Amino acid sequence: MLRVLSIFGTRPEAIKMAPVVRLLAQTPGVEARVCVTAQHRQMLDQVLEAFDVHPDIDLNLMRPNQSLAELTANILTHLDPVLVEERPDWILVQGDTTTVMAAALLGFYRRIHVGHVEAGLRTHDRWQPFPEEVNRRIAAVTADLHFAPTEHARRNLRAEQVPDEQIVVTGNPAIDALHYITR
Repeated sequence: MLRVLSIFGTRPEAIKMAPVVRLLAQTPGVEARVCVTAQHRQMLDQVLEAFDVHPDIDLNLMRPNQSLAELTANILTHLDPVLVEERPDWILVQGDTTTVMAAALLGFYRRIHVGHVEAGLRTHDRWQPFPEEVNRRIAAVTADLHFAPTEHARRNLRAEQVPDEQIVVTGNPAIDALHYITR
């Protein structure tokens, strides 16, 4: 049984991961679980409800006026024991948030395979958008499998020396989410 832990914490991540989470839950031979950091609590909950996604683990890390350093430290210290307890074979992260960066880094530290959904998006300016551009680059360095939404994103990853066999062009998961909501 392949153990996959999907980790996300913001509304955009939840929207784009919901179709992936739903598909994993229906896949034979996969034990799929969900962990949310709740980096954006209220907006995250609205999306979870809309897509009928029920997290197995909720770290509930949103705090008023929390700095990026505090958020990162909280994710690292609260998510690490989850990875130890859950022992996933893979973690899946999406996009470029602080949750993505910290979870991917922890996956690397714990020698857990990391799959990065919506990989390869780049502005080529580490300050724009801040901190997202650096977050997505850290996720790319730690990822074992890159799910690129477009051929352009694949080319960005190839320019960073990511081997072709580690890149899968999947399309944009937001389109899958849109199809689900409009049914």
